[in-house]
Amino acid sequence: MNKKCRILHTGDWHLGKRLEDFSRLEEQRVVMDEICQIANNENVDIVIVSGDLFDTFNPPAEAVELFYKTLKRLTNGGRRPVIAIAGNHDSPDRIEAPDPLARECGIIFGGYPNSEVPVFELETGLKVIVSEEGFIELSIPGKSFPIRLLITPYANEYRLKSYLGEENSEEELRSVLHEKWQKLCNKYCDDKGVNILISHLFMIKKGGVVPEEPEDEKPILHVGGAQAIYSENIPRQIQYTALGHLHRMHKVDDFPSPIYYSGSPISYSFSEANQKKYVLIVDATPGETAKVSEVQLSTVRPLLRKRAYGVDDAIAWLTDNSNALVELTLVTDSYITAKDRRRLNVAHNGIVTIIPEVLNPDLFAESNKKQIDLNQSMESLFNDYFTHIKGQLPNEDIMNLFKEILAEEDEE
Repeated sequence: MNKKCRILHTGDWHLGKRLEDFSRLEEQRVVMDEICQIANNENVDIVIVSGDLFDTFNPPAEAVELFYKTLKRLTNGGRRPVIAIAGNHDSPDRIEAPDPLARECGIIFGGYPNSEVPVFELETGLKVIVSEEGFIELSIPGKSFPIRLLITPYANEYRLKSYLGEENSEEELRSVLHEKWQKLCNKYCDDKGVNILISHLFMIKKGGVVPEEPEDEKPILHVGGAQAIYSENIPRQIQYTALGHLHRMHKVDDFPSPIYYSGSPISYSFSEANQKKYVLIVDATPGETAKVSEVQLSTVRPLLRKRAYGVDDAIAWLTDNSNALVELTLVTDSYITAKDRRRLNVAHNGIVTIIPEVLNPDLFAESNKKQIDLNQSMESLFNDYFTHIKGQLPNEDIMNLFKEILAEEDEE
């Protein structure tokens, strides 16, 4: 039997997410198909989807259908387990609702940090042989060794401590998690099997650079969220940590073992403009350090930002980048007319936002008094309103609080 387990790590699908007025569902269908093809071409044994499966607690029906069809394809007829956990955009109850039927296909859902998967076996030979809260041990066809998975879906700090039995603990969350993970590893994870941690949390290397959370993302590191977890909190028995939340593919650390965010499969805001997108292929052998390789996704529709000087300059560039979704900053001597807008929209059907930059500031100010662009994001509108009332931009603390209020409203 093959002594290597090959894992495909992906996450942050955000199925159903839109970019302003633009649906991304067709792009999502295409990239889901590519991920399925990669899983087959790379002879993957397990697929991990590390949270933010949907973009909202109540996703549109088309997104739900795409999600289940994709997971079913990834199981390769029930021979390949697919493990999908809830992120901070997901409803844990919705994620776990189809669990009895999903298990019959080889799909395992984790909605809560204390979820417990029933022991089961499929005709294909795939089976869960050991299970307790936040942990499963798998036996998969063609492998002579077990696969151990520590599973910690997203929850805010208070709930996470409650789920782990530390509701009244004053310990830092990272210490509580380390203790829980270490206890499971000491009980189950020796060097006779492959040991993996799956989570949707904000993890950093202690003392390292803190990466930014995605634009328009529900924040984890703010009021009501959860503190950053350190890579040193991961038990030494773990050979690979599969994380979700950051949209850029990112290696957190190589110690105690490779720790990666896979990133999202497509760019979801213009802060991700020009980003390359990936899935990660992880080769893990019992008792050895896992090896990680990046597979770039080729079907992604790019998000591009362009600063153009005049309508003619803009149209020339738009014609050369017809496949992109575009944030266009248009520098002109005067405010752009309805005729100019029509010319731009005829030249390109993927203009998401036009940002006017008028060289005559007095004319721009006069025009700006007459209209408000309601197509802006809530954060942009709040920025404009705050600046209008206070005469200055809101500081970082105010913006973080505003984002948290938006996140709480979405959860409700």
